[in-house]
Amino acid sequence: GGGSVKTVLTIAGSDSSGGAGIQADLKTMIMNGVFGMSAVTALTAQNTIGVSGIMAVDGEFLRQQIDAVFEDIRPDAVKIGMAVSKELIMGERLRFYRAEHIVVDPVMVSTSGSRLIQPDAVEALTRELFPLAQLVTPNIPEAELLSGRTIADRNDMELAAEHIGKAYGCAVLLKGGHSVQDADDLLYADGRTEWFAGKRIDTSNTHGTGCTLSSAIASNLAKGFSLRESVKRSKEYLSGALSARMNLGAGSGPVDHSFCLNGYFSESAVLPV
Repeated sequence: GGGSVKTVLTIAGSDSSGGAGIQADLKTMIMNGVFGMSAVTALTAQNTIGVSGIMAVDGEFLRQQIDAVFEDIRPDAVKIGMAVSKELIMGERLRFYRAEHIVVDPVMVSTSGSRLIQPDAVEALTRELFPLAQLVTPNIPEAELLSGRTIADRNDMELAAEHIGKAYGCAVLLKGGHSVQDADDLLYADGRTEWFAGKRIDTSNTHGTGCTLSSAIASNLAKGFSLRESVKRSKEYLSGALSARMNLGAGSGPVDHSFCLNGYFSESAVLPV
């Protein structure tokens, strides 16, 4: 093997347009210095404007994918995204393998507003996966759903994060990007809250930001950084990817995962004059 290379498994849906889901996860992982692997929960037909189709994978086949990975290359961290239905919540397999550094991004609604998960899956997600998670990373609409409270300001964010963290025994990174005032995120861990300042970047191209952030955090945890340091590094990475102001698609476009890639193989072709 490669000796010290760290490995991360993403269990998530595929995004045909390449900006979110496992495509975002794998791009983020390679840029954050880990070897990425994937177990696909669903195929989506989607682009920057919206999701036009979802084909969920059979639960037994998802289990086979996860077994195949763990039996051969044990992941140092696991990122879990879109789960669609309750038979795709793999808590039992993750407990069986004693998976470490689990980051759950509770994907319920896409950036473009499409519902991505069945109601019974939300209950299974919180009951089975949250207690196994080192960190869950809801955005504001998701945190409202999970905590049953309205979130209008920083104080509401603190109350909601604490509610979720105490209810399920996990750390919570409540992302402030959906709130009007700023892009500050709140980490609730070990009974304490800490704010992470973010610079709001003036761009509508935010497709896949949640997938990207959670994958970056899982990558940093796999490399041995503390939770706090992993969050800090991942926010910096996402800010850079947003700041690159890539503009693809007619809707909410993707971020530039490779904004800091400038090796020999990434060079553009230069046409002779």
